[in-house]
This record gives sequence, C-alpha cells and structure tokens, in this order.
Amino acid sequence: MTDRHNRYITLFLYVCAFGIIMSPGAVMAMQDGAGGAVPIGRILPLWTIFPFVGILLSIALCPLLTPHFWHRHFGKVSAFWALLFALPFLAVYRGVAFYEILHILLIDYIPFIILLWGLFTISGGIVVKGALRGTPAVNAAMLLIGTILASWVGTTGAAMVMIRPVLRANKNRVKKAHIICFFIFLVANIGGSLTPLGDPPLFLGFLHNVPFFWVTTHILPHMLAATLILLGIFYAVDLHFYRKEEPPATATGEDEGAAPFGIDGAYNFALLAGVVAVILISGYWRPGHLSVLGVEVHYQNLFRDGAIVILGLLSLRLTPSRHRAANEFSWLPILEVAKLFAGIFITIIPALAVLKAGTEGAMSGFIRVIETPAHYFWASGILSSFLDNAPTYLTFFNMAIGKVGLSEALVPAALAAGTATANPVFINYLTAISAGAVFMGANTYIGNAPNFMVKSIAEEAGVNMPSFFGYMFKYSIPILIPVFILVTYVFF
Repeated sequence: MTDRHNRYITLFLYVCAFGIIMSPGAVMAMQDGAGGAVPIGRILPLWTIFPFVGILLSIALCPLLTPHFWHRHFGKVSAFWALLFALPFLAVYRGVAFYEILHILLIDYIPFIILLWGLFTISGGIVVKGALRGTPAVNAAMLLIGTILASWVGTTGAAMVMIRPVLRANKNRVKKAHIICFFIFLVANIGGSLTPLGDPPLFLGFLHNVPFFWVTTHILPHMLAATLILLGIFYAVDLHFYRKEEPPATATGEDEGAAPFGIDGAYNFALLAGVVAVILISGYWRPGHLSVLGVEVHYQNLFRDGAIVILGLLSLRLTPSRHRAANEFSWLPILEVAKLFAGIFITIIPALAVLKAGTEGAMSGFIRVIETPAHYFWASGILSSFLDNAPTYLTFFNMAIGKVGLSEALVPAALAAGTATANPVFINYLTAISAGAVFMGANTYIGNAPNFMVKSIAEEAGVNMPSFFGYMFKYSIPILIPVFILVTYVFF
C-alpha cells in the first residue's frame, strides 16, 4: 500500500468519525432542560470508544502481523488513534472536550509517566549480582520476594527492581517466556494488593477515606490464596521445562560462577523509599490547589511529582554508568510506554465517562446487573483488564457507596468491622472491588502499568514474549481465570 493510499484512508477515517459524532443535536444534548450542564458520559454513545478499541487492537495485532512497521512507527500509530478521537471530540464539544482532554493529561497521564519514569530510573541503578542460577526453586523464590515487595514499594517499583535479576538468572534458559508471564501475574499485579502503596486503585481508595491498613487485613486471605496457587503452578511448569534443558555450565553463562551474592547501588533503595514517602505525604497533606485552564491541580500532587523527578535525577547523578550497563539499561521501554499510553489515556476518555454515568449512560444495562460481591469482583476486574484500573476502581467504589446509602465521610466508620457503625454489605462490596481491580490487572498487558514495561524490558533482553492475544489465550485465561473462579467460590 502506497503512502498516497495511506493518506486517503486516514482522511476517510477522520471524515467518518467527524460525521458520525457531528450528529444532529449533539451540542444541544450537552444541556439539560433547564440549560444546565450534563455530564459528558450521559450523552456519548457507546461507539465513541471505537478509537480506544482500535489502539488496543493495534497493540495486540501489529507486533504480530507487521513487526517491522510496528517497532519503527508505534508512536505514530498511537498518535493516529488519539487524534482520531480528539479532533472530532474537540470540534463538537469544544470547551467540554478541551477540559476532559486536559484533565486526563494533567491529573492522570503526566503523574503516571513521572511515577513510572522515577521508579524505572531509580531501580535501574540497583544491580543484584552473584551466582544466581534460574532453577525452578530460585525462580519461585525471586517471584515470592517480588510479590512481597510489591505492596510496599508499588508493583512498578518491585517489578523494576526484580525483573533484571530474574532475566540474568535465566539468561541461558531456553524456555523463559512463562517465567516473565508469571512475574507479571504476581509481582506486577497481585503482590500490590495489601497496601495503598501497592497499586493505584488502592491509593485512590486511601485518598477517599479508606483506612491505610484496611486492605491489608481484608485482602490478605485472597492474596495469599491466589499467590500460593500461582506459585505452585509456576513451580510445576518451570520444573517441566527445566528438566528438558541441558544444565548451563555457569550461573548465567558468564565467568561468574564463584562471584559472591551482593547488591551494587544499594543507596537507590533509599531513593525508592523517598518515592514511597512523598506518595504517602501527598495522601495526607491538603495545602490547596491552583487552576490550570479550569482543571484543579493540587499542590500536594505537584510536590509529589516534582520530588519524584528530583529523586530520579539524583539516581542518575549518583549511580555509576557501569551499574546501569550491568543491567543493560536503556530508555526504550519507558519511551514505548509513554508513547502508547498517551494514546490510551486520550482514547479512554469516552469509555470512562460512560462508565461514570452509571445507569444514565450507554452502559446502563451492564451497570444495573451489578448486585453481589461476586458481580463487583468480576465487573471491576474485567474492566480493569482493559481500562485504567484506578478510575475503574473509583467508579465501582462510588457505585457501592450509593447502593448502601453512604456518603464518603462515613466510609471509615462503615469499614470499622465489629463496631455499631460497620456496614457488612459495604465491606464485602469494597473487598470484592479492591481484589478485582488489582488481581485482574494481570489479565492483559495493558491491565496495569508495569505489565507492558516488563514485557518491553524482557523483549529487549531477547525473551520471545507472547503477543497481546497470545498472552491472554496461552497464559492469563487458562491459568488466571480458574484461580479467580476459585477465589470467587471461596471468598465471594
């Protein structure tokens, strides 16, 4: 197909999108009968999520069908889908559309990328060295350590600290994609379920009056069950492949069989602790906000993001280049995530808006059937597999509050089990929402931020990772879904 044909196809898609969205009365629909503003999610039809579906399919299929084109132009593909939605959206809804796009960029995307960049940069200066040999027992132990670490430094922090030691230990293994997939299951997702520091959805709950250690006590049984089952499955699978391979001559294929175990750049752990500290401070400190073209930007969030940037720059300044070279560190994974998620965050606007509209939006039929804790677990989980799990969590959190007749100020009292103010129904709902949003982020590469980054780092290290659908049909559906069904049967 020539460049000329590509231009015609692109122009045709833009015209179609503009013509469909520019339906009669579209702008008038933004006002209610009294002339007041109507939330955008109430009037957007379901087909406005087409660009979002398009970027997901591009991520899923292009690396498989056109790998050379994808690796050279994935940023342009992301920009195409973002503009396919944003330009007609701005043309029709003007100020409302501008606000929605600016809001998601300032409040969600930029802090998201800053946090990922900070954790990626700081953890890239930590070198775990020594004679680590990727046996099933060693691999299971590293996954367990990463899973425990994830709730205290975040799934992204734990994934970035542990992924390189795992890759080095298994450098000579023939079959190793399964190791990375289980790493995504446990370290990049399920491990972050015990504190608000572990995963963004739980941090949002913390910001909305859920006590800090509430999730620790209420999700611990679910997390332990899922973790132990998955570690058992992993050990059996890894042992099967390990026995089929010739044992390597040395621990990593290099002349380091006698090298003692050690950590270089350990001061970066202090910088990671600094990231955790500023996130905690931003959750409690309320100094006010400023307005950026109508979007409220809170000072504590500016402090958090600025501090993370400073901590990342300190790591770059303090860490010798040889440490990053030992980790085969490069900026490609973070650049790939930044470009692709820019498109995802913009095209996700209509999907999140329709969800937030609840029974008054285009997904009202879906929302109305959510009644039991099991429904909340699967609904929040399935949507978190494909949408950003933080706003998905918040949507179902607000749904649960409304269903039991609470206000946000009464949440701490309602969650205080064993007291006269406790609300067992709400406790069950929030437990299910929390577990679903965190656990099922492992179902796809885009379900949680570190998933895609881990995949990119592994591929850069030479691991032949499965495609988007390959990951789902070979790993997450046959392995995770039965585990989640068991969790539902036992706990919900």
